[in-house]
Amino acid sequence: MGAVALRVTGGHKSYHRGPLEVEVLRDVNVEVLDGEVLALLGPSGCGKSTLLRVAAGLEPLRSGSVTVNGGTARDRQRVGIAFQQPNLFPWLTVAENVGLGLRFAANAGAREGRPVADLLDEFGLAGVADAYPSELSGGQAQRVSLARTVVTRPRVLLLDEPFAALDPRTRSALTDWLLEIQRNHRLTIVMVTHDVAEALAVGDRVALMSDAPGSIAHVWDVPPAVRRERESAGAHALRLEILGHYAHDAARGAA
Repeated sequence: MGAVALRVTGGHKSYHRGPLEVEVLRDVNVEVLDGEVLALLGPSGCGKSTLLRVAAGLEPLRSGSVTVNGGTARDRQRVGIAFQQPNLFPWLTVAENVGLGLRFAANAGAREGRPVADLLDEFGLAGVADAYPSELSGGQAQRVSLARTVVTRPRVLLLDEPFAALDPRTRSALTDWLLEIQRNHRLTIVMVTHDVAEALAVGDRVALMSDAPGSIAHVWDVPPAVRRERESAGAHALRLEILGHYAHDAARGAA
């Protein structure tokens, strides 16, 4: 870590709803270092998902700037994004879903990377390579979704609550698995979650957004010991501190 992989500076975003202009993001300033995992928390409707879509180049800012690996806001070829729902194509097999992104000209450079078969093996999907999405468990489907993103060799991976729909046991196992994938592929990750414990399990840092219009209200460094010992006194204290700010900001927003 050291260089900045993703930077949002002075980010403002709004939508038009009829005659009204609704502000979603206000003066968002955040940096994510190369090889870092940033867990992004915040109340519902504060703009977390919108911020990911802006970072991925799927939506423009009203004002402000986004840079990825030192490039301009238009340079998004090395950014991948995965959502809460796997959104797999039901008529394609697992292997075909994973390899789909390699067909596009924008990802031509990724074709020289590891074969799809090798990635399926790493993601624990080799045994279901010929299966269709309807035959997969929720955890398997989410791994297919992530493999489909990673196969294009992104430098920055944006995850919008990827494990929210899974049961606690599967969710915990996939959290550990995600960190292994992150290390193996040297990924920079921004992961949206509503679960403070999950944020502390995956994040090198945790950022808390304010109520809408969202901005970065607080940022915490997560000591390695907290990530390793998730039930330790240090992890418990940090979790309570984050929840305290969460509750305070929510009450202030309601007022």
